[in-house]
Amino acid sequence: MCVKRLYFLAVLSGLAASGVLRVSGMRVYTSGEVEAVNGTDVRLKCTFQSSATINPKTITVSWSFRPLAPGREESVFYFHDRPYPPTEGRFRKRALWAGDIMGRDASIIIREVKFTYNGTFSCQVKNPPDVHGNAGEVRLRVVTTASFSELLLLALAIGGAIAVVVIILIIIVSCRRCRRRRERQEINEEAPRKERKDPTACHPSRAVHLYVSQTSIEIDSSDGMISEASTKDPSSSEEEERSSDEDCGGDSD
Repeated sequence: MCVKRLYFLAVLSGLAASGVLRVSGMRVYTSGEVEAVNGTDVRLKCTFQSSATINPKTITVSWSFRPLAPGREESVFYFHDRPYPPTEGRFRKRALWAGDIMGRDASIIIREVKFTYNGTFSCQVKNPPDVHGNAGEVRLRVVTTASFSELLLLALAIGGAIAVVVIILIIIVSCRRCRRRRERQEINEEAPRKERKDPTACHPSRAVHLYVSQTSIEIDSSDGMISEASTKDPSSSEEEERSSDEDCGGDSD
């Protein structure tokens, strides 16, 4: 008798080790507890891990609901090769498939939750030969208004978005100011041309405008010839200008 038992245990161990027989290979994970405002949509998250290869043709997902108040457990959603939403009951046209079998996601969405949805939702996944394992549970709590933590998260999200927009605007304005400042500096760095009148001409209309740049050049209005800059004493030049002005004054008389 003991020999038969040992032989049977050895066979089971060999099957389990070879992968033919797998026991409790399915693991299901859920969010535990979810809070939703009355009249809004809520996502019930359910993911799974299987020791067997995922086969979308044979895998099954079943969701059920157990209310807080005394009552019977009812089906919420079923998936086998394709989604099967409920055709009757409180979740008719309210439960939607939101999962991805190949992504090991078996989540669903409950639309426009009501206070009668307060209770526990169970998610069970079977992927033959992984058919054993505990179901994951999600406790849904429907409230009239969002809790302080959710409002705080919403405020932080809005504040972060506003801060990003303000930072972008500051960067744009700073870039424009820097570009304008650079353009002004380039304009100021250009050497301006100096303008003066020919002192040899008496009448303003006959004066020839001279532009003095870095190389000093003088233009003689009498013959239009260009000569080198004079090396005379500045005082003598001033005396010549005064005498020419006096001559112009005499001609006018």
